Amino acid sequence: MDDIDAWVWWLVGAAALGIPLVATAMPEFGMLAVGAVAAAVAAGIGFGVVVQVIAFVVVSVALIAVVRPIARRHSRQVPRLTTGVEALKGRQAVVLERVDGTGGRIKLAGEVWSARALDTDRTYEAGTQVDVVDIEGATAIVM
Repeated sequence: MDDIDAWVWWLVGAAALGIPLVATAMPEFGMLAVGAVAAAVAAGIGFGVVVQVIAFVVVSVALIAVVRPIARRHSRQVPRLTTGVEALKGRQAVVLERVDGTGGRIKLAGEVWSARALDTDRTYEAGTQVDVVDIEGATAIVM
């Protein structure tokens, strides 16, 4: 084992840290792997074991301290792109068949939807533009 250089062992360690990164999707393992690569570079340049370990610790801790809070902040953000039913809320539709508190039909995003009025006393006649407030099942709630 003495004939294998230290930088090779650090690269083996980096690869070994990459396995749980892929298996668990925990980015901390990737940051530790980058720290091991930094230690391999230090070993390749010719620094001793103490400097290699310091390089590993400093790079790993710096990445965890800087990248982790940024990643956490991004994971908590609400996606800007809405899809599915959420994308239909707030859109305008055209009444095809009279819509009141009990039902009716509208054309929403190129499709025919069943609809009912948000205000049960309100009636919308064919050809009227309405705003979609909510979607309940397959029924659009309009106003």
